[in-house]
Amino acid sequence: MKTIYLDNNATTRVAPEVVEEMLPYFSERYGNPSSMHSFGGQVGKEIRAAREKLAGLLGARPEEIIYTSCGTESDNTAIRAALAANPGRRQVVTTRVEHPAVKSLCEHLVKEGYRVTFVPVDRSGRLDVDYLYEHMTEDTAIVSVMWANNETGVLFPVEQIARAAKERGIAFHTDAVQAVGKIPIDLSAGAIDMLSLSGHKLHGPKGIGALYVRKGTKFSPFLIGGHQESGRRGGTENTAAIIGLGRAAEFVSDHMEEENTRVKALRDRLESALLSRVTHAVVNGDPENRLPNTSNIAFEFVEGESILLMMDGHGICASSGSACTSGSLEPSHVLRAMGVPYTAAHGSIRFSLSLYNTEEEIDYVVEHLPPIIERLRQMSPFWQHACEKTA
Repeated sequence: MKTIYLDNNATTRVAPEVVEEMLPYFSERYGNPSSMHSFGGQVGKEIRAAREKLAGLLGARPEEIIYTSCGTESDNTAIRAALAANPGRRQVVTTRVEHPAVKSLCEHLVKEGYRVTFVPVDRSGRLDVDYLYEHMTEDTAIVSVMWANNETGVLFPVEQIARAAKERGIAFHTDAVQAVGKIPIDLSAGAIDMLSLSGHKLHGPKGIGALYVRKGTKFSPFLIGGHQESGRRGGTENTAAIIGLGRAAEFVSDHMEEENTRVKALRDRLESALLSRVTHAVVNGDPENRLPNTSNIAFEFVEGESILLMMDGHGICASSGSACTSGSLEPSHVLRAMGVPYTAAHGSIRFSLSLYNTEEEIDYVVEHLPPIIERLRQMSPFWQHACEKTA
C-alpha cells in the first residue's frame, strides 16, 4: 500500500539534496569545528557558509543567526532572554493560539510570578490586534506572536505588530516555524527582534533549529557553556544538521514560487473537492490569509481520531485537531479559541501539503475520504440526532 503524506506541518521529508550534503559530516569531515587544527577548522568554515545560506533565506546577517536544537529551544530562549534583559518588566503578551512551545512556557511563567496576556482570535482565527495594542504597557517585556498558525495556517500581521512594539520600546519575537520556507521573509526591512525556526519543517533534518536575533537586541543566553555561537549558545555544534539546514534553506528558497503556485493549487483542489462531496463540512480559519499548503477542514458529527484511523487504513497521513486525554476527547486549544462548535472541532482534520505531493495523490484522497465520513456518520448518534432535527 502506498503512503499519501499530507502531514507536512508536523514534519517534512528531508530533501535528497539535503541528505547528500550532510553525509560526509558523519564519516569524512567529522572534526570539531572549534578545534585549532585545520581538520576541524575546515568544518568551521563550512558551518559559516551554511549560516550565510540560512541568513540569505531570512534577509538577515549571518552574525544574527544562533543555531539551536529545535524551534522549542529557540522560542524558550527568545522569551527568557527578553525577560532577563528587562528584569523590571513582568508582563508577556502572546496569543491564545500559540504552539505549545510558547503557550506552555507562558503558562509556566505565570507560576513564576509573571503576568501573561493571551490575545484572542475571531471565528476565522484572525488576531484581535486592537486588543493586543491595548495590553502593551510599560510593564511589557516582550510580545511573542506566531507568524503562521500550525493548525489552520492563518497568517498574523507580525511585521505590523513588531513596528508597534518597537515604537513602545518593547521586544518582539515571532515563532515562524511554519512560515519559514513557505512565504517570503525579509527581516532586514522590518522591526522583528527575534525569530524562531526549525529545520525539520522545511525539508531539513530534525534536531536543528535557529534563532534570529537582530543586531543590537539585548540578549541573554539560555544555554551557558563554551564559546560556541559567539558565546550565545554553549555546546558543540551539531555539524551535520547545521550543514543540512543550510542546504534546506537553499532548497526552499529555490522552490518557494512552486510552493505558492502548484502546492497551493493542490491544496485548493483537495479542499474544493471535499467540500463539494461532503455535506456539513467547513474550512477552519481565514480561507484567504493563510499558508499555501494548509487546509483545516471540520467534518461535523464525527470524531477526528476515527477519521484518521480509517484514512490510515488507506495509507493517508494527516492530523486531527483533537487530542485524547484521560479517556476524554478534547478539541485543540486553537479551535476552542476560535469558537469552533464542538460538533465540528471534534471532527477537524488538518491537511498540510509539500512540494512532493501530486495531483494523483490528491485525487486518491478525494476518492477515499468522503465514503469514510459517510460510514462514520451512519454510526454516530450525533449525526442521527442532527438528521432528526432537520427532518
